[in-house]
Amino acid sequence: MSEAAGLRWLGEVISVPEVIEADADRLVLSWVPEEAPTATAAERFGRDLARLHRAGAAAFGAPWPGFIAELPMDNAPAPDWPTFYAERRVLPFLRLARLSVSDATAVERAVERFPEIAGPPEPPARIHGDLWSGNVLWSGGRGVLIDPAAHGGHRETDLAMLALFGLPYLERALGAYREEWPLAEGWRERVPLHQLHPLLVHVVLYGAAYRDSLMTAVRQVLAL
Repeated sequence: MSEAAGLRWLGEVISVPEVIEADADRLVLSWVPEEAPTATAAERFGRDLARLHRAGAAAFGAPWPGFIAELPMDNAPAPDWPTFYAERRVLPFLRLARLSVSDATAVERAVERFPEIAGPPEPPARIHGDLWSGNVLWSGGRGVLIDPAAHGGHRETDLAMLALFGLPYLERALGAYREEWPLAEGWRERVPLHQLHPLLVHVVLYGAAYRDSLMTAVRQVLAL
């Protein structure tokens, strides 16, 4: 039900599959005929994503429960993004990650820095929330979003997730995004900050294979 709610919310602005049926046990979506990505489609996707983010949200959070893969996430509203990101995303998954004491302490030190390194305050953006490249289908000359963890968040989160696992023609998409809605200074340096949560999720799901990537991001955040 959360995925259906998120798809409908995102679908007010951007291309998503139609939700045909949704209940506690089943989600039926319209078929999306896929095609190979192109630079032109990536640019269109970048502009569409900027418009999606700009549509905004009522708060940092969402009125439906959150999930990423099979893991629940707390979508209760928070007063600002650093608080939301720390208390609803990073710290809950840190408690699940089974890191060493020294690694966990480093993550906690990074969390303490969120308010000072998050960049200029922005209003809640309407974000996908799990925007890795596998959740972008290419169809009809554009990117179609699937499998969201949609909520009101920081728009740089979606962009950092695209970078984490490599969207085709990513720089073309980012260039078109910035033409549509320029990003705040320092956004590239903040990419590791926004990758902390998805990397923690992968540590929880897949174990030590993602530990080194997580701790590299932590060190980069501590150096900001």
